Amino acid sequence: MHEVAVIEDPAAAEASLDPMRSRLLAELAEPGSATSLAAKVGLARQKVNYHLRTLEKHGLVELVEERRKGNVTERVMRATAASFVISPTALAAVQPDPARSPDRLSARWLLALAAQLVRDVGTLITGAAKADKRVATFAIDGEVRFASAADRAAFAEELTHCVTSLVSKYHDESAEGGRPHRIVVAVHPSVPSEG
Repeated sequence: MHEVAVIEDPAAAEASLDPMRSRLLAELAEPGSATSLAAKVGLARQKVNYHLRTLEKHGLVELVEERRKGNVTERVMRATAASFVISPTALAAVQPDPARSPDRLSARWLLALAAQLVRDVGTLITGAAKADKRVATFAIDGEVRFASAADRAAFAEELTHCVTSLVSKYHDESAEGGRPHRIVVAVHPSVPSEG
């Protein structure tokens, strides 16, 4: 089971967003059968089987084992990932595009940029999984508390200078066999964690 899987197919996204199927995906972090799941979610086994077949058709759950119980074969399933992210690719016609409003100080531009990041990394993960390879990535996540808006603006200016300097130092347009990498740096107000 993967820690995170990316859903790129619109039909798979639709299947995963059904509240009951979403609950079944959560329950299937640990393997379970339609019978055991029916008791947990309060549905008839046949209804659970219907939802499991739909999730399986879209690659969101997989068969772990089959057990014979009398004259019935019980299928034990599990989610293919502990969590799922729906790529903007699933909504291709309306996916955000940072080029449409390139205002670096706009929260909506930041959201479009984040959607592009999810789409691009999702594509890389999907391709790497098919090729049985890993994706070389790096990320930093942190928090800074600014005393004032002026400090925040000064931080943004200094950060821009530092990143630009690093890019200038390491970027080599003529590197034979070199591979371009995208850099995304974002600063936004923290959202209080739930719970």
